[in-house]
Amino acid sequence: MAESRHAAVRPLTEGERDYIARARDTAFVLYEGVRTPHRSCGIAVAETFGLPTRSYQALRRGGITGTGTCGALRAGEQALGEILGDPDPTGAVTPALRDAITWYQGAAAKIDRGDSPDTICNNLVRPLGDFAGPRRKAFCTRLAAEVAALTAEALVRFGGEPWPSITVIEETR
Repeated sequence: MAESRHAAVRPLTEGERDYIARARDTAFVLYEGVRTPHRSCGIAVAETFGLPTRSYQALRRGGITGTGTCGALRAGEQALGEILGDPDPTGAVTPALRDAITWYQGAAAKIDRGDSPDTICNNLVRPLGDFAGPRRKAFCTRLAAEVAALTAEALVRFGGEPWPSITVIEETR
């Protein structure tokens, strides 16, 4: 346990900081939809780490209805589970996954939620006006990018190397 506490607070190396920055930048571009077609928040996080995106579609807009937890925040946890979890369906939670999720949830709780009292999608975005509007889109773009960065940081702190490759974005617009 002392080792995982150390991992949570130790200074990051330049290579680790670069990996985290690449994750942030990739998710930003994927969600923003300027250089490449827009992805939903959960899909942007999954695709950042090269994960299959199908199940992440259910995270879009807070579980599709807007009444669930922010899809980006859920996607970070789900990605950590896919990458650090035990592939045996009867296996226990791996120590790396437990430590990464514990750290991630603490770090994610500090993300700027604007005026929202919680992380429910509708509560996060309703004060920003039209869902298709620029204020909401900018907020969610920043949030998806921050989640990808936190997910990457959890991977470097608790997952060991090699880290999953960060997707290289081909400009398609």
